[in-house]
Amino acid sequence: MNRVFCALLLTSCSTPLRIEGKEPTPVDHPAGDEATERVPLEFGPAAFARLTTGQYRNLLDDVLGPVDEVALQADTNPYQFSTIGAATDPLSEQGIELLEKGVNTLTMGVFADEARREALVGCVPESPSDACATAFLERFGLRVLRRPLTETDLTLWLAVSEELGAGDPWQGLQAATAGILQSPSALYRVELGTADPDSPGEIVLTDYEIATRMSLLLWNRPPDEVLLAAAASGELATAEGRRLHAQRMLDDDHAREAIEVFFTEYLDLGRLDRAAPDPAVYPAFTEPLRAAMRSEVLLLVDDLVNRRDTDVRKLFFEKRAYVNSTLAAHYGLSTEGLSAVSYAPVDLPEDGQRAGILGLGAFLTMNAHAIQTSPTLRGKYILERVLCSTVPPPPDDVVLDLTSDDEEVAATLRERLDQHRSDPECSACHALMDPPGFLFEHFDPTGAWRDDEDGHPIDASGSLEGVDMANAGELGQVLAESTRVGPCMVRQLYRHAHARVDTDADVPTLAELSTSFAEDGHRFRGLLVEMVAHESFVRIGAEEAAP
Repeated sequence: MNRVFCALLLTSCSTPLRIEGKEPTPVDHPAGDEATERVPLEFGPAAFARLTTGQYRNLLDDVLGPVDEVALQADTNPYQFSTIGAATDPLSEQGIELLEKGVNTLTMGVFADEARREALVGCVPESPSDACATAFLERFGLRVLRRPLTETDLTLWLAVSEELGAGDPWQGLQAATAGILQSPSALYRVELGTADPDSPGEIVLTDYEIATRMSLLLWNRPPDEVLLAAAASGELATAEGRRLHAQRMLDDDHAREAIEVFFTEYLDLGRLDRAAPDPAVYPAFTEPLRAAMRSEVLLLVDDLVNRRDTDVRKLFFEKRAYVNSTLAAHYGLSTEGLSAVSYAPVDLPEDGQRAGILGLGAFLTMNAHAIQTSPTLRGKYILERVLCSTVPPPPDDVVLDLTSDDEEVAATLRERLDQHRSDPECSACHALMDPPGFLFEHFDPTGAWRDDEDGHPIDASGSLEGVDMANAGELGQVLAESTRVGPCMVRQLYRHAHARVDTDADVPTLAELSTSFAEDGHRFRGLLVEMVAHESFVRIGAEEAAP
């Protein structure tokens, strides 16, 4: 029955992806007392996204207690974020089977343990649908569905408990518990809202729907009892109410997890796991080194966002790293006082070429090939991830072999790429990507420093959108002065939070958020609070998404 119930509603619940929007820029406020007229806001449609695998596993832990990890349909991350994948990638038949098997196994394990089931239910039922069972289903349903059960819901799940319990109240509640955890309202971010009579074409989310949006963004898990109580009392209907609860939530350890999830996808750290420098050429690249590179980036994020609560754009230009002895040795830094298991912040040389994450091993390694660097990948990363520029994909028949028969003419990768750009089909894109990527040519495919390329001198000069630089050391200052880094981060977070790609209609909203972000000193925690408080967080357009 559960499989049919899920399949009936889930396989047709995908919403088409929206097209790219225009570039968001901060709103310019005139000096003095001169008033500015606010640009009218428009609101995009609800994305109708599933919970990501991480969010759903957190749900299971929250409502069942610590449980074993179950196999679920893997996330996809179009446009960088798994939240967007959850809105565009339907749950497959195999995914439904995995879900059913995993949830049934977990719930049967819980209900087979007398202590755990009594702790979960909170009383001892005498029948599958008595007062004890009813109270449990109401309480459990509220946590799992993120809203109170309707009378229809309660009647359904009591009937499931009665029918499948066969007189055994624990067996009946196990079946109902498994069913609720597999229901569409549990698996999806249902955002139906109510029509706003004063603004035709706009829908205002319900307080419970707002609570779910807030918690998935700030905690990467469904709302706790405090936030659900705030929804019940109407506290989340106002911007100030949402600010108050967002600030409470950001002081919880769950917020650290959610922030890490965002930056892991925004910075594309998953690609580091797939990087494969040739061990015959780079024997120093080991799994402990790979793990250290990943930890270093996340520790730097945590430092800027949670510990210091400072300008998060420093992620791309601050002369600081977090290293253990393995990583320090790889960078040629002193290992004195360091160990392989603990990390310490170190100030990088001011005149050095490492700055921000763009000088760290993770970025340099995951944007390189097995035996050679890739100025193209490194430049493309900066344009797309840091500046939100759009780089079109290469033609299907493009030749990617950059070897040259004449090593006298094209001895270095830079020279071979110069030849590659002579092809008109390649020149336009490579003229954008390669110049910033060349700045990192002193770093090999594992992020280690090199003085030459196979005995040939290295030219590490380059440029970023017309600004010439001698090497990567100068890039940090250029990015620090850029007016695009902040708005790009706002745009990326907006996509992650709303589970959809922004459109032209979102430009005024993104501009307002970019302005408040800048005025707050580009503090990421402050951006999260303001995004939750903004009208766009609680309003959606009534129209369907365009195919």
